[in-house]
Amino acid sequence: MKARTNPARRDPYEGFPGRVGRTFAESEPAWPARTAPPEKAPNIVVVLVDDMGYSDIGPFGSEIATPTLTALAEEGVRLTNYHTMPLCSPARAALLTGLNPHRVGYAMVANSDPGFPGYGMEIADDIPTLAELLHDAGYATYAVGKWHLVRDSASSAADDRANWPLRKGFDQYYGVLEGLTSLFHPHQLVRDNSPLDIDEFPEDYYYTDDITDQAISMVKSLRAHDPDKPFLLYLAHNAVHGPLQAKEEDIDRHRGRYDEGWDVLRERRFAAQLDGGLFPPGTELPERNTEAGLSVPAWAGLTEEQQKLYARYMEVYAALVDNIDQNLGRLTATLEALGELDNTIIVFTSDNGGTGEGGAEGTRSYFSRFVHHPALPGDWTPDVDRDPALIGGPRSLVHYPRGWGMASNTPFRLYKGHTYAGGVRVPFVLSWPRGAREGRLAPGLRTQYQYVTDVAPTLLRLAGLERPAERRGVAVQEPDGADFTPVLADADQRSTHPEQYCEMTGNRSYYRDGHKLVTLHRPGTPYDDSEWALYDIRTDPTEIHDLAHGQPGLVKELSAAWEEAARINGVFPLPDGSGALARRNPAEQRLSRPLTLLPGTPELERYRSSRLIALRSFTIDVAVDEQGEGVLVSHGDQGGGYSLYVEDGRLRFAYNEYGVLHETDAGPAAPGTQLITLTATAEPGLRWAFTVRAGGEVRAAPPSVHQLIGMAPFQGISVGIDRKSPVSWPLYERHGAFRHSGRLRSVTYRPGEPGPDSPDAVAAALKDAAAAFE
Repeated sequence: MKARTNPARRDPYEGFPGRVGRTFAESEPAWPARTAPPEKAPNIVVVLVDDMGYSDIGPFGSEIATPTLTALAEEGVRLTNYHTMPLCSPARAALLTGLNPHRVGYAMVANSDPGFPGYGMEIADDIPTLAELLHDAGYATYAVGKWHLVRDSASSAADDRANWPLRKGFDQYYGVLEGLTSLFHPHQLVRDNSPLDIDEFPEDYYYTDDITDQAISMVKSLRAHDPDKPFLLYLAHNAVHGPLQAKEEDIDRHRGRYDEGWDVLRERRFAAQLDGGLFPPGTELPERNTEAGLSVPAWAGLTEEQQKLYARYMEVYAALVDNIDQNLGRLTATLEALGELDNTIIVFTSDNGGTGEGGAEGTRSYFSRFVHHPALPGDWTPDVDRDPALIGGPRSLVHYPRGWGMASNTPFRLYKGHTYAGGVRVPFVLSWPRGAREGRLAPGLRTQYQYVTDVAPTLLRLAGLERPAERRGVAVQEPDGADFTPVLADADQRSTHPEQYCEMTGNRSYYRDGHKLVTLHRPGTPYDDSEWALYDIRTDPTEIHDLAHGQPGLVKELSAAWEEAARINGVFPLPDGSGALARRNPAEQRLSRPLTLLPGTPELERYRSSRLIALRSFTIDVAVDEQGEGVLVSHGDQGGGYSLYVEDGRLRFAYNEYGVLHETDAGPAAPGTQLITLTATAEPGLRWAFTVRAGGEVRAAPPSVHQLIGMAPFQGISVGIDRKSPVSWPLYERHGAFRHSGRLRSVTYRPGEPGPDSPDAVAAALKDAAAAFE
């Protein structure tokens, strides 16, 4: 009698290649084939720096000593005409997938959610990452540092983690999911799939050192367990993104180096670039950036006080670059000690160009400078008067003036966020000693145009792998990038990437065979052909001589090509004056319901915390069963925040207004059960009026202060302690994290009505303004 087939019950012996008898003696064993990469497959290390300009390392003209990178460049290949996306998340999506970022869903950084496909901020299952493809082939895969490929609203411990590193092909991860952090007190470290619950960091803690330690540990552990398995290490630095923070000993090495200013620095770097053959003879250095809102003053026209302050910012930036090279040296020394360096491909590059986010003056108050809100009041302070001795340390969240960003991008125009070369041309070094010996790459310079989407297919080819047509039974999306291994092997080969569109916040460009069409879009204005400028970057790589008026036919041809590329890549809709980029998924409204936090709750993640207070009134009820000394509730850090605490028997309220500390004494703290309430009333002009009550009695009503908006408070809410970077540094110096010694019952947040400057109100105003403009 024939057995019935049951599709829900698989025959355990079906497909087994051995023989199964009644006993072991009557059976023959068989084992599944082990997935293994090609013989002698190289290790791959991708070092991605954040916001580093073209000229910031020694092999690309810098005066900053980067001996590790210099050695890698001398024995490897430098791509002098490598282009990327002009912003963080889109560049990372393109690098790791080989697809244009809009197709992947990263038209913008992963901090927006306007509700369109290009802004989905999720890598779909039919778009495999480099890590997934290498892992499928038998590689170990590790990631450390900045991720920024998960939307901020999906970065909490309650998220499904579908777009966290371990679900995108990495075996292990350690770092920060968001786009920036404090290098002395990271706001939320994640190991693998779990946020770490950290109260305080060691006094000598420094994030760049830490992620390098973690990377080295991963490699050592692999080799201890498996002598042959190749690995991918994706080492994504948060440096040199603001806020700029560096170790004192690193800053000291650069004291006085930038006293002559950005104009002299730019000329010296350009001379070094010409001398090193990075650009053809006759290349011109553009004048200082003069575009409205982006201009840079002459250094000689600054006051002596300004020059002294601004030079200090650049000393810190140089120390960051210096430290990155030191840590890369520690990693390469480890590989050398393991006998792995010879067969390791090391790629070093930046996600985008140097930034002008620091404004004309720079800032010691990063989060107030970083705010982009159309209703900023006239008394808003984008800088605070902090002791210059604090610049670069844990107490000051600084960014350099955009004059230094211009110098970082030498010899190009404009900055991060722009589709001009300053935003998209960055250093690129690739080293592989064994590959050089075997003729797979010929050391030296390459002037061919190559694009960020080319990195993944090139590394796959160097590893001896082909990108599959399907994965796990699903057809995969075709890549946009082109393998440039022929260019690595032969300097005379043609570029493998002859054509490319680009778009970022309305700034557009189109490259084809040496010609580049580009715009500098003014937000809220129409998109039309009058915006286009045309350059021949073969003879004019610094984009000085606009050919648009003389070649209208080519402008029309390339602009039509841009429109077609935009359509098939999911670029539309383009940003306008409607305020749509401020929109969030309506499902997030649940995050503004009242929330009760119990003692012992891990720190609430930054974005989740912000939904309780951002641009609105709110109330915090602290239920105390037994009063003690210490922090009752805290939210924020040295860049901005607030806390309620009891010290010496007195209830106190601290408000850190982007670096300016306001302390309020709210009287004696009752010893027994009590309800303490902090109320914030949102007022016009982006202000909060606070009231502190205890037992129903008004104890304090300090003067109103600027609201914390944008990315502030950057650290989340903690109950009974002020974790990591403190709201009040003097209190931290006296007590550290100052865990509460009494008994707290709960802390309840009650979000109130949106304030007069809320996103909905602003979006409505912008929409009206856009209609009036039209």
